[in-house]
Amino acid sequence: MQWKQLPLGPLQTNGYVLFDDAKHAVIFDPGGDAEKLQAFLDDEGLTPQAVLLTHAHFDHIGAVDAVRKTYNVPVYLHEDEAGWLPEPSKNGSSLFIGQSITAKEADSFITTDGLLDIDPFSFKVLLTPGHSPGSVSFYHEKTATVFAGDTLFQEGIGRTDLPGGDHQQLLDSIHHQLLELPEETTVAPGHGPTTTIGVEMDRNPFLNGLS
Repeated sequence: MQWKQLPLGPLQTNGYVLFDDAKHAVIFDPGGDAEKLQAFLDDEGLTPQAVLLTHAHFDHIGAVDAVRKTYNVPVYLHEDEAGWLPEPSKNGSSLFIGQSITAKEADSFITTDGLLDIDPFSFKVLLTPGHSPGSVSFYHEKTATVFAGDTLFQEGIGRTDLPGGDHQQLLDSIHHQLLELPEETTVAPGHGPTTTIGVEMDRNPFLNGLS
């Protein structure tokens, strides 16, 4: 199995496509540029099985409906952000870019930590609120990757000054969920370059008292 990082949408948010040798795929955070995303899927001959959202901010959702309609796949989101996809004031698009970015409501809501099986993929769902109330991270053991959204970045952490953000909750999520993963785990963040859990344990100033 392997994955591809695709900068998408108005903020060039990192979307990801995880796929196997049989050309099954899962899409994380399709933030926009539906044509670019579809071109990659078609060029690789991939068949999406689902869309997984780390959270429902506007820059992570812009191509959700296009993907859902084209490939007839379910969209997963944490229940604490139910109602955010269709509402610009909740997903932040009306506030930050002065236009409405919306999607239809999610098809399936995540409620708790645990295993999520989307054949042939299996993920460990980690509840990582703080950047937003329903932020989740998806750990894929076979590729040793955690798709972390805007929770943890290379030498940074997610902002917490948006509605529902909580700085201490974010730090708790990182320490008790993400930093418990193997140190060699690749962190695939919502913005910027990838990193690893071990590197962030050593170098992230927000986590090790260097700030």
